Amino acid sequence: MRRILITGASSGLGRAFAEAALAAGHAVIGTVRKSADADAFGALHPTRAKAVVLDVTDFDKAAPTVATLEREFGPIDVLVNNAGYGHEGTVEESPLEELQRQFEVNVFGAVAMMKAVLPWMRARRHGRIVNITSMAGLVGLPGVSYYAGSKFALEGISESLDKEVSGLGIRVTAVAPGSFRTDWAGRSMVRTARSIADYDAMFDPIRQRRQEASGRQAGDPARAAKAVLELIESASPPQHLVLGNDALLLLHNASKERACERTAWEHISRSTAHD
Repeated sequence: MRRILITGASSGLGRAFAEAALAAGHAVIGTVRKSADADAFGALHPTRAKAVVLDVTDFDKAAPTVATLEREFGPIDVLVNNAGYGHEGTVEESPLEELQRQFEVNVFGAVAMMKAVLPWMRARRHGRIVNITSMAGLVGLPGVSYYAGSKFALEGISESLDKEVSGLGIRVTAVAPGSFRTDWAGRSMVRTARSIADYDAMFDPIRQRRQEASGRQAGDPARAAKAVLELIESASPPQHLVLGNDALLLLHNASKERACERTAWEHISRSTAHD
């Protein structure tokens, strides 16, 4: 049995991860933002499900919360940083305050939780950290620039951290899902109001397609949860894991385009060294 801490566990992929882990016999601590959600989460199992009311943007509360859990619930073996939300809007139309909020939740909150568990995992020379990113953290997509930026940041932090701590028995994996059947594109999405007509032709169809697809995405959260459990049990976990056919196709196509672009501009890249 592993003790798994999952942020943003009240719904969506976080809830699916928790249910799968409990079904596999693990103990699960889920962070939620409302007391009502805490009661519902605790009801998932009489002894192995524990809910903690925590907003991941309360950065100063992360370390004390983890310390309390370590004392009262036992050593945390796995952290799954799942808390986050999507922002939709063009860069020019979206206020900077929305970018700040996006990074506070998707990046700074995740880093605060990692910093909270690392001293305990390092002392035991054992631990797993799984950071849920997005296919938009691997390939920039129009209309979700702020979201993509936050997930690109988390991808980079995850890879760098894994190189820092893998020699200490701790492994870090960034998991990039494609489109899964959750509320991400529905009630969980923050949408900036339109104001510049020049973007209508590019952006309006994107927004419409995303809204129409909400609730009908191809990805199955239960299968994503199964994949994460398999990842946690792996003796040689990857630094990056893509989930979903759409995410895999997007990444493959982008890799080809980037390779062609690098080749086309290689002479410029190599022209910058001292003679």
